[in-house]
Amino acid sequence: MTDPAGLLVALAGGALIALLLGLFGGGGSVLATPLLLYGVGIRDPHVAIGTGAAAVALNAAASLAVQARAGTVKWPCALAFAGAGLAGSLAGAALAQRVDGQALLGGFALAMLAVGLAMLRPAASAGDPAVRLDAGMTLKLVPAGLVVGLAAGFFGIGGGFLIVPGLMAATGMTLANAAASSLVSVLLFGLATAGTYAAAGRVDGPVLAAMAAGGLVGVLAARPLAPRLAAHAALARRLFALMVMLVALYVGWRALG
Repeated sequence: MTDPAGLLVALAGGALIALLLGLFGGGGSVLATPLLLYGVGIRDPHVAIGTGAAAVALNAAASLAVQARAGTVKWPCALAFAGAGLAGSLAGAALAQRVDGQALLGGFALAMLAVGLAMLRPAASAGDPAVRLDAGMTLKLVPAGLVVGLAAGFFGIGGGFLIVPGLMAATGMTLANAAASSLVSVLLFGLATAGTYAAAGRVDGPVLAAMAAGGLVGVLAARPLAPRLAAHAALARRLFALMVMLVALYVGWRALG
């Protein structure tokens, strides 16, 4: 049973993750597992991954609703990528549950480093805002979605840091459209991963509720902050990437300890 202090940490953490998801379109979800392990006090890495995946899915759903109303989601492209990735995420989550918890954390730390390094790359803003799905794009989206879904399911991460550039490379859509469209995949991958862990009794209900409540605050906060951040987006993204890499080093150190 998580104590009240742990639930408060979960509440604040849910708000932070949703805020980062809304501002950057990916990367924030990798903080969920370390937060649950070292902040909230969940001892089982598998429970932390399952609970974190569920919270990320709920946060993504709230952010997706906002983006859908704004008309920035390219639904055909988003659904093609997410549909292929769904099978990968189910397979990845099932495989991860057979891996020792500490070994899984070691791999998770490497995944976090990859997230941080990917976010240090300059974000391109060019693209076609009127892009439409065709056969050629589908042939690129399906295998990319499958691979990203597998990684997302295995590590219990949203995968937005991979989904956004994958969508842009396969379709030529703008960064804004890719960040919004990526939320469809983050939602489906998170649901698939969380469902697999929940079936094994590895989701903490009270902690999930606290993170979901905090996530609503984060989603609302991201909406007015995003335009203000635009002028300093590159610096903010680099600072966030460095924070992710520092957390990755800590997780790796704990996994080896």
